[in-house]
Amino acid sequence: MTGVVFPQADGRRSTSAVGREVVARALDGVDPVGSSAARRETAWRKEYAVHFRRLVEVGMEDRDAALTVARQGLGALHDHMRWVGASGVDQPLQAGLDEVGTPLHAATVEGTAEPERELTLPYRGRRLRGDELRSRLDQWVRDGVVEPGVQLAVERVLDHPEWLDLRDQRVVVLGAGAEMGPLRSILRWGGEVVGIDLPRPDLWRRVLTAAREGAGRLVIPTPDPEASDARLAERAGADLLHDLGAVARWLDGLEGRLVLGNYVYADGATNVRVTTAVDALTTHLAGRHDDLALAFLATPTDAFVVPADAVEQATRNYGERTLGRYVRTPLRVASGGRLLRRQYAPGEHVAISDSIVEQQGPNYLLAKRVHRWRASVAAHDGRVVSMNVAPPTRTRSVTKNRALAAAYAGAHFFGIEVFEPATSNTLMAALLVDDLRRSGRTAGNGTAAQGELLPWQAEARAAAHGGLWRVAYDPRSALGIAALLGLGGARQ
Repeated sequence: MTGVVFPQADGRRSTSAVGREVVARALDGVDPVGSSAARRETAWRKEYAVHFRRLVEVGMEDRDAALTVARQGLGALHDHMRWVGASGVDQPLQAGLDEVGTPLHAATVEGTAEPERELTLPYRGRRLRGDELRSRLDQWVRDGVVEPGVQLAVERVLDHPEWLDLRDQRVVVLGAGAEMGPLRSILRWGGEVVGIDLPRPDLWRRVLTAAREGAGRLVIPTPDPEASDARLAERAGADLLHDLGAVARWLDGLEGRLVLGNYVYADGATNVRVTTAVDALTTHLAGRHDDLALAFLATPTDAFVVPADAVEQATRNYGERTLGRYVRTPLRVASGGRLLRRQYAPGEHVAISDSIVEQQGPNYLLAKRVHRWRASVAAHDGRVVSMNVAPPTRTRSVTKNRALAAAYAGAHFFGIEVFEPATSNTLMAALLVDDLRRSGRTAGNGTAAQGELLPWQAEARAAAHGGLWRVAYDPRSALGIAALLGLGGARQ
């Protein structure tokens, strides 16, 4: 195995050992009991969720503690992960950035359409615009599907359609082919995207088609400076896991302010490896570009601190849900209290919504937590950061997991809305536009700049969680029932 790898211990590369130690190191000095518990955990793959929740709990009311957890967690990840180059020898992660690799060259694809100068949102077979879109946003807020900051942000973009023209930004989309990424939206609006993804011809055919049918400009890496337009899909791309130094040097050569957007995803342990590569690239670019901006999407299936009004709505829902009145008591009795638990304890104000889906595994959650840590640290250091919680979405990575696909199909019985990819990626691209255009101004509540907020407040400001934060029941206690109710829909 080469590129960014897990460290070797006793002749093997243990993902669980790294996960335990990163979490434990993150908690060192902030929560000694939690740190010790993570290190002693012998069933990491089964019990990891409680430790990841603890990482959030310790920073609920203490900004310094939350930032210490983030900095220490990132430091532990960089200290543990290794680089194996052509020599086959384990080296520090920095060696991957120092390795020159095959030089990359820029190829440019120009769109042929007229740029869209109005924000529209694809939704259930229609494209919403103007007052109809405002009405949908208002309904989502009333139903608890999104936080009010989402409505405020999207309405600002509706009021300022000129913001959609991102030709003054160079948005680097790491994961150019990602279903949740903003590449297609930005190109429709006439902006410039620097797209990086694996050298897979089928992937690049889709991306290049979107670029040619769009109205903007796509710049992509290729090792072949003479690649013709007809052969570009076969010659495009770069592998962050193995070509980290080459990608870093190529991006170093681009002029103008960069917005580094992290939309990469991989299955299993590879997700942590590629996340580590991206974070190493982030620190490299941040050291060379004072004006580097960062963009991330947080998964909704994680643990988040939520505001008081979300807790209040969930509490009201607990007493009002028709499903709850008829089936809650017998199910709770039959399950020994495990099913349909209320999400928040009576009297709670600010609380934690724990939507961690254990089937997704500790590697997935560690990778996504790294994004949140980096966003918090960068915002505190004064960088422009767009970090928004994305809604539950029927992406390919979700629907290939049968249990999760079934749960998503039955989620509406509990007041949770699961989005289609086109709706999600357009909505999140609009939030990105708002974040970039309002950078340096006040946050959505108008009281503090993003770097001055508690990290959880910045995350909650414009979260599109699909209703998970405001649903009556603890999401994990309803997941199995949702999956049973949604089996038919998932098969379809």
